[in-house]
Amino acid sequence: MYKKVNKIELIKLSMGSSDWYPQNPEKLKEFLNKFVAKPKNIHGLIVPHAGYIYSGEIAGNAFSLLPKKEKAIILAPSHYTYLKGIASIEKIKTPLGEIKITENSHPKLDYEHAVENQFPFLQKLGYKEVLPLVVGEINENDAKKIAEQISKIDAVYIFSTDLSHFLSYEKAVEKDKKTIEIIKNLKIEKWKEIDACGKFPLLILMHLCKQQNWKPKLIEYKNSGDITQDKTRVVGYSSFYF
Repeated sequence: MYKKVNKIELIKLSMGSSDWYPQNPEKLKEFLNKFVAKPKNIHGLIVPHAGYIYSGEIAGNAFSLLPKKEKAIILAPSHYTYLKGIASIEKIKTPLGEIKITENSHPKLDYEHAVENQFPFLQKLGYKEVLPLVVGEINENDAKKIAEQISKIDAVYIFSTDLSHFLSYEKAVEKDKKTIEIIKNLKIEKWKEIDACGKFPLLILMHLCKQQNWKPKLIEYKNSGDITQDKTRVVGYSSFYF
């Protein structure tokens, strides 16, 4: 992940340096930090779940930051079944094979693409076990309890959501900017203003981050208009680490 540095910052950082880069160790570190913002102690991600031709690169860039662990927990919205509370996917097989599903007592569903689309990334990274959770309608107390429960599991947390759906490009950018600010600043009181299909998983995320003193950091934002160039009705995608 890279950050843009303006011309003034470059001049300040290069003062007293050789022709190619600052010779003072502290100035050199400061300069490099402006470009390479390698996150540390990553506990999880927020990633989209559209077809890979639309959001695969955004998700992939986020997954590349994950630490090496054995186990992941995915929390994604339900697109096909009206659901209250949480269910689990019973079995998922991708072209890369299967990963062990963590035993659990949740009701079982056969399919949810918002969960399955995360599996190939985890398989590629060598994860051996996944708890794939589909989050239906919940309230704040439910979200707090779920956050407390999953925080006791030694795993990385993958929260799956797309942002606004089928707005014009300009409207989508405006709406998604507000959603991103709510997520970044953990504004739980504004949770109902979020325009995202993963609204309920995001409520759990915000409580989890509050409880653990973690803060989501935006990696990337785009919408389908940036990929297809059709900007009439777009879907927003973002990725974060925390």
